[in-house]
Amino acid sequence: MPVRVSEFSWQQTPAAVFLSLPLRGVCVRDADVFCGESYLKVNFSPFLFEVFLYAPIDDGNSKAKIGNDMILFTLYKKEPVMWETLSMPGGRNWENIFSEKLKEDSIPAPRSAGSIQISFTPRVFPTALRESQVAEEEEWLHKQAEARRAMSTDLPEFCDLKEEEKNPDWLKEKGNKLFATENYLAAVDAYNLAIRLNSKIPLLYLNRAACHLKLKNLHKAIEDSSKALELLTPPVSDNANARMKAHVRRGTAFCQLELYVEGLQDYEAALKIDPANTVVQNDAEKIRNIIQGTGLKSQD
Repeated sequence: MPVRVSEFSWQQTPAAVFLSLPLRGVCVRDADVFCGESYLKVNFSPFLFEVFLYAPIDDGNSKAKIGNDMILFTLYKKEPVMWETLSMPGGRNWENIFSEKLKEDSIPAPRSAGSIQISFTPRVFPTALRESQVAEEEEWLHKQAEARRAMSTDLPEFCDLKEEEKNPDWLKEKGNKLFATENYLAAVDAYNLAIRLNSKIPLLYLNRAACHLKLKNLHKAIEDSSKALELLTPPVSDNANARMKAHVRRGTAFCQLELYVEGLQDYEAALKIDPANTVVQNDAEKIRNIIQGTGLKSQD
C-alpha cells in the first residue's frame, strides 16, 4: 500500500497556484508526475500524493520543476479567481476525472466506408514500337528481381559476418573501390564473397573479370565474362552496356592468350551492341591487322 503524503504547502494568485511538495529523499528519477485538467498525482515509491483540484487548470502550460528534494508546481488557472481550497471538498468521481475535456471537445463522426481505385502507369521502354522488345524487357526485369531474392545468408559460414558484409551490393561497391585503388586481389575477395552470397548477379562476374585481367588470370577472366554474358539474357537495351563490356573483356583475354580469332569475334560482338564506340573500333582493327599479318607469314 502506498503511503499518502499530507505534508505540502501551496500559495495562489488569481492566475496561478504554486504548490511545493517534498520528495523525502527519493531519487529525482524515481518520481512519476501526472497532471490533468482537474487532477494532479505524484508517485515516488512508497509515497503517493494526489489531489482533485478545486477548479480546472491549463494542464498544457502548467509546469513542474524538480530539484533539491522538492517538486515545485506552477499550475495556471483557467479562470482568474481565488480558490477557497486546493482540492475540491469531498473529492471527485474517478470516472469523471478525464471525461470533462472530452465533453468539451467535439468528437468527429467515424469515417464512412469507401473504396480507392488505383491505376499504374505502364512502363515505357526506350525501344521503337516497330522493334518492340517489351516481352524481353519484362523478362529481364523479372530475372533481376528473382536474382535479388536468391540470397544464401543462412549458411553457417556466414554467421560471423556483419550485416553489411551479407549484402552483395555493399560488397560490390567495396570491390569497386578496391579496384579503383589498384588493390585487385582484395577486390577479387570482395566479389568472391558477394558471389557466394548471391550467384545470380551478372555485374559481380563482370567486375571480377576486370580484376582477373589486371592480375593476368586470363582463363578466369574468360570464365567470368562468359558467366556474365550467360546471366545478361535476354539481350535488351537495359543490359546492353554490360554485355558490351563482357565481350570486350573476354576478347581482351583471348588476345592476350594470342587467340586473336576468338578475340576478334568478341570485339565484333561488342561493336554490334555499340557500333559508335571508337575505342572498340580501333582495337578491333588492330586485331584484324595482327590476324592478317599472321596469315601472310604462314603463306610465306
